[in-house]
Amino acid sequence: MKDILRAVEAHRPQKALRDRVNRLRFGANGPLSDMAIFPDPRTITESCAPRRGMRLRRQSSGRVLSGDWDLSRKPVSGSRKYTSCRMRWVEGADWEETPVFQDMLAKISRGEAPDECRTIEEVRERYARLDRIFAETKVRGRLLRMHELPNAYYRREHGAVLVHLARDGSCLRSGGGNHRFAIAKLLELPEMPAQLGVVHPDALRDEHLARLSRSRFGA
Repeated sequence: MKDILRAVEAHRPQKALRDRVNRLRFGANGPLSDMAIFPDPRTITESCAPRRGMRLRRQSSGRVLSGDWDLSRKPVSGSRKYTSCRMRWVEGADWEETPVFQDMLAKISRGEAPDECRTIEEVRERYARLDRIFAETKVRGRLLRMHELPNAYYRREHGAVLVHLARDGSCLRSGGGNHRFAIAKLLELPEMPAQLGVVHPDALRDEHLARLSRSRFGA
């Protein structure tokens, strides 16, 4: 039952069909849904800001999408979560001082359960875990792959930092994996494992996907 629920959550049936179509259209080097890519987080400065009504989320992983969706961008530095992580890990602020922590408390006060947290104690525990992950990653020098995590998703790199691939080969952030991205970027890691999002066909033509699919760590 657990595997069935995870397959539904990951949109596995739809993605399996997309993979078959991509391989027929683009051959062996075509994109696969949830495939791992290894961008340099230091070079990722923008996130995807698609037009109203267009949602490019994890369920779109591996989709080859033409058009100008990749031209609408905004800086990652303006993200509330990224700003909060910088306040904590670079400037030394307490989590309670950060916008993201205050947002969590506001949602709990309205009866919501953000990130499955229902009390301030659970929020504190969540961010204490993030502090540990930051410290462990700093010592290790790399982010762990999804299959290396205790409660990992079973399908490729599903659940990792979500990254869309623009026509010029630049990587654009999107929803999913915000804290992992902040850790990689603030630690200035040379690469991070990411879940492929949407791909512009020009990026395939110019072999940007092939370049990003290789890890310098040999993972």
